Amino acid sequence: MNLKARLHNHLTQIARERDPYLATAGHFFVQEYIRQELSQWGSVEIHTFEVNNQSFNNLILNLPPQSSGKQRQLPPILIGAHYDAVPGTSGADDNATGVVVLLELARKFAAAPAKYPLRLVAFDMEEYGLLGSTDYARLLRQQQQPLRLMMSLEMLGYRDYTPGSQRYPAPLEKFYPNTGDFIALIGNLRTLPDLIGMSRSIRQAGVSSQWLPVPNRGLIVPQTRLSDHAPFWDVGYPAMMVTDTAFMRNPHYHKASDAIATLDLDFLTGVCEGLEVAIRRL
Repeated sequence: MNLKARLHNHLTQIARERDPYLATAGHFFVQEYIRQELSQWGSVEIHTFEVNNQSFNNLILNLPPQSSGKQRQLPPILIGAHYDAVPGTSGADDNATGVVVLLELARKFAAAPAKYPLRLVAFDMEEYGLLGSTDYARLLRQQQQPLRLMMSLEMLGYRDYTPGSQRYPAPLEKFYPNTGDFIALIGNLRTLPDLIGMSRSIRQAGVSSQWLPVPNRGLIVPQTRLSDHAPFWDVGYPAMMVTDTAFMRNPHYHKASDAIATLDLDFLTGVCEGLEVAIRRL
């Protein structure tokens, strides 16, 4: 089966109502699906966190680097995607697309490791205020664990070639294209070399890409903080969001119409391939 078909297969399992409170059966099904898929490549750790006396889980798979042993222990690259969705939607773009790319990156890097160790994390409770990633980022900071880079995969499957289909928070519209046909990389200033290099790799894979560095934890452009990278910014890690820009482009954002049929699977496949190449070059 080729990559596009595998991504589509995963989407059919994950794009379903899965709000942690109002669609508990779907939420549990998706959590189990991710756990089973990741466990093909190693043992899956569960990071449990509490919200109002209820437990929720982030699922974590650690993949070793190319050469272990004598090589100096390099800090891991953390790649995250949230698996919860808002009530009343199957959340195909938000964020089944991020999760399916996470699963396929696990497959690729389990078969052929990267230079850095990889930590793949499926975050819960993103839609309730980035709760899973906040808890986990604080834990890593507390344990003084270094990270080479944190990457949040946030909505990767919606493309629109119509001029005027892309919007921005002011004044960014002056500097970026108004057609929603690219994948965006948005990082704190420490990630600037990675933003440039990864965007180049993604373009070489045939997908248009734009990058944006933001100072001061993104506080001046709050729209840049709406995913699981923001808690990592807040505790001082180099982190970026990879995104199709959500409601700045996708009219189905947080609606019942956010369905697989609205996605551009060629775009999603290209993003996945581009990310693999980009991560290998870090």
